[in-house]
Amino acid sequence: MGSLACFVFLLCASLGAANGVYGRVGAAAAESRRLQLHTDGSRGAAHAWPGYLYTRAVGRCTPQFWSSGAEAWPNIAPQEAAVAKVFGSRSVDRYGPRLTLLEATMRTDDVGGSAFVKLVKHGSAALLNAYTRRGFPFDSWEVKALLLEALVSEEAAAVQAERFEQANESCV
Repeated sequence: MGSLACFVFLLCASLGAANGVYGRVGAAAAESRRLQLHTDGSRGAAHAWPGYLYTRAVGRCTPQFWSSGAEAWPNIAPQEAAVAKVFGSRSVDRYGPRLTLLEATMRTDDVGGSAFVKLVKHGSAALLNAYTRRGFPFDSWEVKALLLEALVSEEAAAVQAERFEQANESCV
């Protein structure tokens, strides 16, 4: 039994040592890549991310930002407010009576899904931005009217959702 324990200890010790060595080699290799690769093709000090990395920006006006809780929501449009109450009764047929603004901004089924899902997600964020961001390109009444008008067809919803998304992502 003692020899088995000794064997297991030696095996674990050698694996731990190997992991330490490879970890240092891997870190050195990563450091050299970071020093050499830049989005503009230049080499030298690490001042930019490599061009092959993609991160989704979460600005202060996107649905992801509003659903994160990083900022207090305006009192006029609380998180638990129903989309149907905020945007009007015409939205009940599409979104039901219980979908809240928070749930609308948290939706992840808008990518490759229904244009109506994307419309409510970005429309809800646009409404919050209209209430809280000076200089946002849409007024609150305009966001509500445009969302309701876009409910007439999948194509109209897609076009308006894209407009809301662009306004949300370009907001500062």
